[in-house]
Amino acid sequence: MAKLNYNHLYYFWQVCKSGSVVRAAEVLNLTPQTVTGQLKALEERLRGNLFKRQGRGLVPSELGQLVFRYADRMFTLSQEMLDIVNYRKEASLLFDVGVADALSKTLVSRVLETAVVSGEPVHLRCFESTHELLLEQLSQHKLDMILSDCPVGSSLQEGLFSVKLGECAVSFWCCAPPSLMPFPECLRHHKLLIPGRRSMLGRKVLNWLQSQDLAVDILGEFDDAALMKAFGVANQAIFVAPTLYGQEHFSREGIVELGSIDSVMEEYHVIFAERMIQHPAVQRICNSDFSQLFTG
Repeated sequence: MAKLNYNHLYYFWQVCKSGSVVRAAEVLNLTPQTVTGQLKALEERLRGNLFKRQGRGLVPSELGQLVFRYADRMFTLSQEMLDIVNYRKEASLLFDVGVADALSKTLVSRVLETAVVSGEPVHLRCFESTHELLLEQLSQHKLDMILSDCPVGSSLQEGLFSVKLGECAVSFWCCAPPSLMPFPECLRHHKLLIPGRRSMLGRKVLNWLQSQDLAVDILGEFDDAALMKAFGVANQAIFVAPTLYGQEHFSREGIVELGSIDSVMEEYHVIFAERMIQHPAVQRICNSDFSQLFTG
């Protein structure tokens, strides 16, 4: 009996995961005709049809579903094996981290400092994006860990774990105080910048504003915390930032705190796949005590 061509099986797996031959061809950097030809060769080897028509598209047949279950286990395990083998890049420990763009980069950098220790060179690579896109990259084994403002439910993301590192209160800041009105009444009389409502903090701030019955003029929503601060300073708008970070850094820039809201906390979580539990950098971060960082 002829051996199974694992390239053909890999192409089939990619078609099932991508949802179409065209999208799989883009991932594989092949032409759709080439992918179709490889699928036909696999069907001949397995003596059955792997797909059936459903409307204008293709869905796996019963045989296709069976083959996909085995292929998915095979290629997922092979990717995990490569993750473990590729921990080391040259003489350094490779550590790919995704950072949610809504988080304070100063606080994030202090968390990441714990992953770097003397005597064990670490090659740290950081990528910034939204929580949703980072989760997708983590599930595709493109990242080792995520720093985000919200946890992940194990029931929704099988094989992923999250650890809460800490939380800190947030304040409203402005380069030029809009008025002598008390907080939070002053928010009604000035342009306001808030974190994007796709982030956990953005939704919390919006809920707080509604609970205070504040009719505010929201000039913009920002996924990137550093960009929100820069835009706020340039346009003399009120913006949101962690209380501790602002009190430490903003005074030298002429930025004043209008008021804090202790009921709204910016949370910091690390999210990682089960296979990364033994990664030394992940262990150091998860086992570190960040209480002093988040409480000042």
